[in-house]
Amino acid sequence: MIPPEHRPLWTRALAYLGVRQNAEHTRYSTGFAERLVACCGARGDIVLPAIILHDTGWSTVPEDKILASFGPRTRYPELRRQHEVEGARIARRLLTELAYGPPDIEVIAAIIDGHDTRAEPISLEDAVVKDADKLWRYTRFGLETVRAWFGHTVAQQLALLEGWGKTRLVTDPGRHMAMGLLTALQAENRSD
Repeated sequence: MIPPEHRPLWTRALAYLGVRQNAEHTRYSTGFAERLVACCGARGDIVLPAIILHDTGWSTVPEDKILASFGPRTRYPELRRQHEVEGARIARRLLTELAYGPPDIEVIAAIIDGHDTRAEPISLEDAVVKDADKLWRYTRFGLETVRAWFGHTVAQQLALLEGWGKTRLVTDPGRHMAMGLLTALQAENRSD
């Protein structure tokens, strides 16, 4: 659920979240972001707008090229970068319309502009956004969505999630959440 104070931003962001199941992904990621903010002591007033807006830039990428812009069969890595740059541009405009302060707008835009391609987080808030963005993959919705994108079996996707939990999450609480969620997914899919 989107926190009440962020619903005006969410309403505006929805116009840009119609591809790649981004609206549902963003709902999950926002819930994870709220919990990570509480665990890590990050600034929620930065993290939550950043996570709500982080994938708005996919709306500028040709829909037939999106799935080839990331993942195991990447052919258009420049489009992955484009979604970050355009997402930062969209964020600046929407946050300005909603009268966010210019310093916060720039911090939020900087997080969005690199949330997928930047190897190391630039701040605690960036680390929390990075983890919240990835944790949705550990839900039933995320498991089914990502495996369908790339043609993986459930077992293959579960194996990928196990590896990603050790290498792609940045914060300790994020890694712990991922492993807890993975344990539940594995139990649901056990064929004893």
